[in-house]
Amino acid sequence: MATRIAPHEMPMIGRRELVCLIALMMSLSAMAIDGMLPALDEMARELGAANGNQRQLVVAVFLLANGVGTLFPGSLADRYGRRPVLLGTLAAFAACSIAVALVHSFEALLVIRALQGFSAAGLMVVPYAIIRDQFEGDAMARLMSLVGAVFIVVPVVAPSIGQGVLLIAGWRWIFLSLAGVSAIGALWLWLRLPETLHPEYRHEINVPIILRNMGAAFFNRAAVGYVLGTSLLIGAVFGYVNSAQQLIGEHFGAGTWFPVVFGATAAMMVLSNIVNSRIVETFGARRVSHAGVLLFMLVSMVQVWASYAHPGELAWFLPLMAANLGLLGFLGANFGSIAMQPFAHIAGAASSIQSFFRMFGAAVVGLVIGQAYDGTARPFAFALLICSVLALALVLFSEKGRLFRRLNGPVRQEAE
Repeated sequence: MATRIAPHEMPMIGRRELVCLIALMMSLSAMAIDGMLPALDEMARELGAANGNQRQLVVAVFLLANGVGTLFPGSLADRYGRRPVLLGTLAAFAACSIAVALVHSFEALLVIRALQGFSAAGLMVVPYAIIRDQFEGDAMARLMSLVGAVFIVVPVVAPSIGQGVLLIAGWRWIFLSLAGVSAIGALWLWLRLPETLHPEYRHEINVPIILRNMGAAFFNRAAVGYVLGTSLLIGAVFGYVNSAQQLIGEHFGAGTWFPVVFGATAAMMVLSNIVNSRIVETFGARRVSHAGVLLFMLVSMVQVWASYAHPGELAWFLPLMAANLGLLGFLGANFGSIAMQPFAHIAGAASSIQSFFRMFGAAVVGLVIGQAYDGTARPFAFALLICSVLALALVLFSEKGRLFRRLNGPVRQEAE
């Protein structure tokens, strides 16, 4: 199915502008993580972090709180609309960014980072609902890939931007810059994006119904394997982000070249999302993503071998990590669109509960992987392999043991 759903009123915004606006909003979370990675050492020293792995908590608490926060904005967006929830989210995110810039202790930093992550949840949940309001099937997967291609540019360039700000003005200005970008996004949204929620899909804030809708969105067999599979694969990437500064900068000895190396690996995700947007309507989201998860597992096996046969050699790690991240571009958008297909009438609630399990689960997995860092790349390599094997098993569960199918009939919708 590759259909655009007619909204209740024609939007004034074109597809390209919609892609850029949604990518900007979603990229704020990525910028809040990747943009400050080069500053972790300086932040830890200035604010009194006790040990090397403790600095990872600056990233981990943001991701954990972000995962918890995803439970709420979807239902609010189903009741009050997409625009007001996004505008409120941007305002809260900007306020927390300013608060981080003013902090003077490591403990206070962690508390405010948790609030910042919680406030950023709407920037991940509501855009999915906006896309689902207007598109379905492989067309939805294509648009999500285009958003992903723009969105993933941020992890590529964010460390270099953060490094530049750090050299010129100090780490606090990284977060002040985030507040400024949030204000720009809010103004753009206010002026250009009309409400996309269909009037007949508005729901009252009724907790039992919300919980029932969330349960329908999560426990649907066709969706649950893709949601949890995405959580594992993104969790492996979060483990990479948590430990990247130590792994690349220290273990592989990249030092000041860390932003360039990190960006080079992440750049493959941009390319793969663009390719995915071109091929997914031809081959189908299932066929593309199933091939992707099998290849991800194969590359992870090579990662494990290389961590023993060529320890400490960046020339081996870099292309393999780039391949893993490139393959993720064929998985994230497609898994997400497949999981959302049955839920047009409860897109907000579905996006919330699925985003919770994706993001909170990924944050927990990433925290465990990051804290397992032992000065080598071996724990991370094994984590990639384990996560990909489990993701494949979950997809097989959702597909009842059959891969590479392409569904041509209508998708059953579940709503209260």
